[in-house]
Amino acid sequence: MSSHTTSGLRVTLVLGGGGLKGLAHIGVFRALEERGVSAALTIGTSMGALIAGAWASGMPIREMEARARMVRRKHVFQVAHVDMALRRMNSPAIYRREPLDQLIASLIGEVRFDDLWRPLLVNTVDLHAGRQVFWGMVGRRDARVRDAVYASCALPGMFPPMTIGDRTYVDGAVIENLAVRLAGVLSPDPVIAVNLTAMGTVRTAAETTGFAATYARGLEIVMQSQIEGNLRGWHGPPLLLVEPKVSGVPMFAFNRTASLVAEGHRATLEALDSLTTPLDQLGGGLHPRRNVKVRVDPELCIGCRLCATRAPAVFRMEGDKAVVIQASHEWGPVPAPYVSDCPTAAIKVETDRRIDGSTGQ
Repeated sequence: MSSHTTSGLRVTLVLGGGGLKGLAHIGVFRALEERGVSAALTIGTSMGALIAGAWASGMPIREMEARARMVRRKHVFQVAHVDMALRRMNSPAIYRREPLDQLIASLIGEVRFDDLWRPLLVNTVDLHAGRQVFWGMVGRRDARVRDAVYASCALPGMFPPMTIGDRTYVDGAVIENLAVRLAGVLSPDPVIAVNLTAMGTVRTAAETTGFAATYARGLEIVMQSQIEGNLRGWHGPPLLLVEPKVSGVPMFAFNRTASLVAEGHRATLEALDSLTTPLDQLGGGLHPRRNVKVRVDPELCIGCRLCATRAPAVFRMEGDKAVVIQASHEWGPVPAPYVSDCPTAAIKVETDRRIDGSTGQ
């Protein structure tokens, strides 16, 4: 898709969380700016809310990238030794609030939502009510943006919750890491959603050692499941899913900033440029769409019958092995659920070709 077919395009931009992998969102903004795509509304969760908040407050993309390169672990993570020693199990979190709070303040300042240069919604969760709350909507514009963004970054157990008014809020990823559901009802504009939590990601034992790593992996699995379910049921305006290849980057890696920004930029340009039909002229549903072929690896199949039970139009049992009876399918970016349901990863999917006017793999 050439730049003249994207110039002037208005979208709702949805940015998900993913720890420091969220720095890829800076590259996303740079790519959209280069292609002349306007984010009429941005909805951010966790690190997606932080990057979107800096952008919405007017910070130039070049400055955002320069500031990101200077961030070190001490600017985010300082163990709450005093709380943990004195309050023990009643300590609100492993890490202190102040470093992250100060970092957010240095990027966003003291502005409130009515002061922002660009429309922004910040996804949080009311800890006591268990209810999703989007700051920036009507009736939720009286808070400082920095407080809402901190709340959206406050992973329960990792960072203390944020009190705004008389309520307590935590990371919006607890309910919805990629907040596409609201995007689909607020505006008829097409949606560009940036997912940093690749579905089907496998972690090694070394990557899941220790409390923080185990906790982060558990959250990642929950987010993968949420995102897959929400996208599979998408019936809103056309949604272009951008998935930077950052699954191999730890959530809290501070030495990958340049490559993360570059990958967000690359993945966004690839997604936009692959469509030969403008996004706002495509039909609803998920894009890019593709033709795929499904097969079963008989060496891995253990004959559990799960695929044949859940998708009898696609699989049947022959003896103690599953076989494919309908191999060709048209899918969006999200695979059919039977792929991830297979306990031994015996179901393989190969892209035949992209459709909906898109090119490449």
